[in-house]
Amino acid sequence: MLTASQEPNAAGAIAAIAEGKQKILCEVGKVIVGQKQVVEDVVTSFFAGGHCLITGVPGLAKTLLISSLGKALDLKFRRVQFTPDLMPADITGTEVLEEDRATGTRNMKFRPGPVFTNILLADEINRTPPKTQAALLEAMQEHQVTVSGTTYTLEEPFFVLATQNPIEQEGTYPLPEIQQDRFMFSLIIDYLPRDQELEVVNSTTSTSVADVAKCIDGPALMYYQELIRQTPVAEPIIRYAVELAARSRPGEKGAPSFINDYVSWGASIRGAHYLILGAKARAALNGRAYVSVQDVQSVAMAVLRHRIVTNFRAESEGINSEAIISRLLESVSPPQSGL
Repeated sequence: MLTASQEPNAAGAIAAIAEGKQKILCEVGKVIVGQKQVVEDVVTSFFAGGHCLITGVPGLAKTLLISSLGKALDLKFRRVQFTPDLMPADITGTEVLEEDRATGTRNMKFRPGPVFTNILLADEINRTPPKTQAALLEAMQEHQVTVSGTTYTLEEPFFVLATQNPIEQEGTYPLPEIQQDRFMFSLIIDYLPRDQELEVVNSTTSTSVADVAKCIDGPALMYYQELIRQTPVAEPIIRYAVELAARSRPGEKGAPSFINDYVSWGASIRGAHYLILGAKARAALNGRAYVSVQDVQSVAMAVLRHRIVTNFRAESEGINSEAIISRLLESVSPPQSGL
């Protein structure tokens, strides 16, 4: 396992990042069959320092995937099942009155909630009221929580991976757009092909239990995150990412006609930010110290999927945000070849 004390110099760090990615994918592959794109996207968000929103029906191993990644990265993992009666204090923690039996004095003591971890799995986040959903906002953005006027810093690195069940919508609280925008990626987990499903059933009904080995520790991961942020990006590629985000907004200068016809709200500035940050991470994970157009395009679906809000006309014609993104990538001309 690579630790902070074994960090390579900058010249060899990119190669180490790519090697670390392969080790992580290999270890997670011991317990997760298929879903390679989802696994790679979650790993990309970890190395970029972003959060993920994962949508999928029950029974597709979302929790197992995230806990396995936590083991491979040697990070603490906590899971919270979001329910309608969950309160903000159930996540952030609360102050309790404690009495010292020796002196008889009473003092308020803070009891940390499950948010004090490295990886927080917010299971079915759309099942809890907005007040509790909002309790995660400060933690996700500032990596801290405030309880009774006192601010507590969370342990680094810190990631939130929230899941949503697309089947049952009765009695749920759709995640507000402003909170969805805090997530770097929005990922979709779908059913496996028949041959892979057969492999899953064979492995889960046997007595063998796969052991996920630790590949990278937290300090080393933070070192790589900082290195990835230092990766230079050519200005034409930055302009391309900004154009993708800007042209997704109806009424914006240069926006394609289908954007004005089918989109209510386009990507925010944070969308362009995550296009570049995700592209930097993708390049480093593939062993490159430079960012290409293909890196931006490879993360565009995950970054923009939840930031483009379609209107009623699009819904009536069966056009979703993914179809809009695909057409957007075709309509925005990339920089000259070689970038």
